[in-house]
Amino acid sequence: MKLKVDELIKKSGYKKQYVAEKMGVNKDTITNWSKNKSMIRLDQAVKLSKILNCKLEDLFEDDNNE
Repeated sequence: MKLKVDELIKKSGYKKQYVAEKMGVNKDTITNWSKNKSMIRLDQAVKLSKILNCKLEDLFEDDNNE
């Protein structure tokens, strides 16, 4: 599963720095999530979906649907 963080942040109109501050994480953490360098925890994913006003499942891209 890959996170669609960059796409959803861009769609929301927010800056990555703003989202990072609302999440209580470093901007690099969000970059690492979007590049699959680190995994997002479930509680963080729930919080991120609320900030971006999207469904939890919208955060993830299914790698098997290619």
